[in-house]
Amino acid sequence: MNPLLESLQLYPFQKLTRLFENLVLSDASLTPIGLHIGEPRHDTPEFIRQELVNNLEGLAHYPTVLGTSQLRISIASWLTQRYRLAAINPDTEVIPVNGSREALFSFAQAVIDADAREVMQPVVVCQNPFYQIYEGAALLAGAEPYFLNQLPENGFSVDAAQLPDSVWKRTQLTYICSPNNPTGKVLTLDEWQLLFNLSDRYGFVIAADECYSEIYFNEDHPPLGALEAAEKLGRNGFPRLVVFSSLSKRSNVPGMRSGFVAGDAAILKKFLLYRTYHGSAMNPAVQAASTVAWGDEQHVVENRRLYREKFAGAMRILSDTLPVSMPDAGFYLWLKVPVSGIEFSGRLYREGSVTVLPGSYLAREAHGLNPGEHFVRIALVAPVAECMEAMERIKDIARKF
Repeated sequence: MNPLLESLQLYPFQKLTRLFENLVLSDASLTPIGLHIGEPRHDTPEFIRQELVNNLEGLAHYPTVLGTSQLRISIASWLTQRYRLAAINPDTEVIPVNGSREALFSFAQAVIDADAREVMQPVVVCQNPFYQIYEGAALLAGAEPYFLNQLPENGFSVDAAQLPDSVWKRTQLTYICSPNNPTGKVLTLDEWQLLFNLSDRYGFVIAADECYSEIYFNEDHPPLGALEAAEKLGRNGFPRLVVFSSLSKRSNVPGMRSGFVAGDAAILKKFLLYRTYHGSAMNPAVQAASTVAWGDEQHVVENRRLYREKFAGAMRILSDTLPVSMPDAGFYLWLKVPVSGIEFSGRLYREGSVTVLPGSYLAREAHGLNPGEHFVRIALVAPVAECMEAMERIKDIARKF
C-alpha cells in the first residue's frame, strides 16, 4: 500500500462521530438538528431534475473528458457575465469536472513535481482552518502542507508574512478558498494582488476554490472572483491561476457532482491530459442538466433569499449572547464560543440535540496555535424554521457557560 496514506488524519466527520459515540442525549424529546455538514438542503429546481430525465439516453454512450461544447459554452458564458470578463475560451480555458472536490484533489497530483523532492520537498500552502481535501491532496502528492492562520483580529485575511522566504521558495501550489470555508471571508483585490505577486516571484500555481461564490447577501455586490481580480490587474491569460467552481451550493444539486475548472490554458491542457488517464468524465445526463443550470439565475436568486432569511434570524437570536457576525459570503457561521469548540459541540449535542462541527477539527496547529480552537462551524443548510430552532438551543447552551 502507498505509505503516504498513513500521513492522512481522520476526516472531521469521523472525529465528530468519535466525540459523540459515548454521549447520552439528556432530552430524548428534542428533534435532532444537524448543522455540521455543508450539504445544501434546499429543493433542487424542477427544471434541472427534468433535464436529467430528458437526457437519460446519454447513459448509453461514453462521455468525453472535455465534455460537450454546449456545456463549456454555457460555463464560459456564465463566467463572463458573472465576473464581467472580456472573454474566456470555452475550448481551452474551461474543463467540466465531477464536482470541485475531486478536481481539487486530483489537481495537486497533476501539478506537484515529484522530481523536486530529490533536492527539497515541495510545499503546498493553504489557509488554516481549511477544507481537508487540500491537505490530503498535498500529502498524497508527496508535498508538505504549510498553513496560513486565519485570525479574527486581522479579519481572517491572508497573511503571507507568516511563512518565511525559504518556504515560499519550495511552494509549488497554493489553495485559496474565497468565499472561505469556514470563515466566510472574501479576498479583496489587494489580497489577490499580493498572492499574484508571490506567484510571479516563486512560480507556484494558485488553485482558487470558489464553490461558495454564489451564496452572498447583497444582490448588487457579488463577491470578487479570482479570474475577475486577475483581469482587473491586467493579468492576461490568467497566468498560474486555475479556478474551481461547482453547482452543488449554487443550484442545490450536490448529488449531481458537477463543476468546472477555468483559467490558465497551458495548465488546463496538462490537467486535461492527466484527467484523460484518471477517467473523470461527467455523466452525459448530468452534462445536459448542468448546461441549463449554468444558464439560469432566477433559481439562484431565490436560493440566496432563503440563506439571507436564515442569517438574519441567526443574528437576531444569537447577538445578545455570543459574538456573532455576518460572513462576507457562504452559508457558514464561524462562531466563537466561550469554551473550546470540542467542549461546546459535545454539550450542545448532549443537551440540545444540535450537531455542529468543532473548529479545531477543520484546522491544524500552526505558528503556535490552532486557529479553530474556540470556534464552531454552523452550516445554515436546514429549512428556516429548523435553523431558528437550532439557534435558540445554541443560545440556551451558551448561557450556561
